[in-house]
Amino acid sequence: INRRMLERLMLSGVTIVDPASTHMDADVEVGQDSVVEPFTILRGRTKVGSQCRVGPFCFLENAQVGNESSVSLSQLRDCRVLEKCVIGPYSNIRPESVIGPRAKIGNFSEVKASRVGFGSKVPHLSYIGDADIREDVNVGAGSITCNYDGKEKHKTVIEARAFIGSGTM
Repeated sequence: INRRMLERLMLSGVTIVDPASTHMDADVEVGQDSVVEPFTILRGRTKVGSQCRVGPFCFLENAQVGNESSVSLSQLRDCRVLEKCVIGPYSNIRPESVIGPRAKIGNFSEVKASRVGFGSKVPHLSYIGDADIREDVNVGAGSITCNYDGKEKHKTVIEARAFIGSGTM
């Protein structure tokens, strides 16, 4: 069944670099002119747009990836990545997250239940949880949103065009 699914996608204009190491569920959709690299698993209701590159070594489950985006060596679950985004390597995008157009989530960064706005960057070694990052924000390396007071979680809001220095909590 997996082989038939991959063949159907390849006939529709999707490049599957190594079908033997690529696995997709029946409900997965991948747009024309996209490339799926080896050792990639796409599960559930995952939708990948056109002209995307996914992999190698990616796991996507119920994720939406917009046109012209790339995801490498990363895990995405129950989230939306809009068009022209760069995700990875080694990123973890958790449920209820929306990564806005032209945003970048980089090396060893994690986003949980957050919105990252247009053109914003979380380039490396950061945790963004329960936050609203507005447009054109740069989050420095090693930054963490600390929004739990011991009893309740509070939303962190970082306004447009803010520059967050490295090692910020």
